[in-house]
Amino acid sequence: MKQVLMTNWPKFGIVAVLALFNSFAMAQDAGARIAFVNAEKIFAESNMAKAAQTRLQNEFAKRQNEIRDGAQKIKAAAEKLDRDAAVMPEAERIRKQRELADFDRDLQRKNRELNDDAAQRNAEERAKIAERAGIALRQIAEQRKIDVIFQESPAYLNPKLDITDDVIRALNNLK
Repeated sequence: MKQVLMTNWPKFGIVAVLALFNSFAMAQDAGARIAFVNAEKIFAESNMAKAAQTRLQNEFAKRQNEIRDGAQKIKAAAEKLDRDAAVMPEAERIRKQRELADFDRDLQRKNRELNDDAAQRNAEERAKIAERAGIALRQIAEQRKIDVIFQESPAYLNPKLDITDDVIRALNNLK
């Protein structure tokens, strides 16, 4: 019985996909207007997104440079320790290894904090863009009398149903 059910899953999947496409066809026949929008394209190409990206780069540039400089210092110190370890007293070598390990741990912590802060700020900026894009999307939907707008496009999308560029233009024109 178990094997029969496992072999029927692909059939159920095909039936589900066909039912989905059939519902789209019936919605179109009933006069429903459908459109698609690519959210990632909006987050990448709108003026608001480009300005946010520039702001984020400027906001985190100093910390990124500090981490990069710290990594270079660690590399130089490790190379120096490798060169001098043979002629260095053991106590001093152990002390320098600990200092290097502490500095590396501190740098890794700073890098994690930077990544967390950058991810949080990126999410905040994306939320602002999404809010404004939602306004533009609703305006376009009302103007064109669109009933349903999908955010994830299917395997095939007729280009005339894609309103992403229109949303980007509307978003760029919002004050």
